[in-house]
Amino acid sequence: MVYVGGHEGRGIGLSAKIATYRLQDLDGVDTVEANLRLGKPVDNRDYRDAAAILADLGIRRVRLLTNNPAKVDGLTSQGVEVVETVGLEVEVTADNVGYLATKRDRLGHRLAPSVATATATTTAAVV
Repeated sequence: MVYVGGHEGRGIGLSAKIATYRLQDLDGVDTVEANLRLGKPVDNRDYRDAAAILADLGIRRVRLLTNNPAKVDGLTSQGVEVVETVGLEVEVTADNVGYLATKRDRLGHRLAPSVATATATTTAAVV
């Protein structure tokens, strides 16, 4: 497992992430819009360090645990072959349904069919 620091809040940092929470709570915007209102990029993460660590370990191919296609793109652009992605199953609740819908609809996350269906159903029920 490779853990890369500096990716808090999709790379905008902890203090900016806290500010995005405030915008989400007070203004009702989603996580993407909150970043943009703060003048931050939607996703500022860089995967060069992860690719360099893998290269130093002699690892050229990986099985990546993620729902996020940007992580796949970030690694492949640095020469790491992603041979498989394994999606992470998340329980859909009234508290996270909007966040998961944003990840799916605005960030292109590949949610497991059960999560995608539950998100669509719960979003319709909550809205």
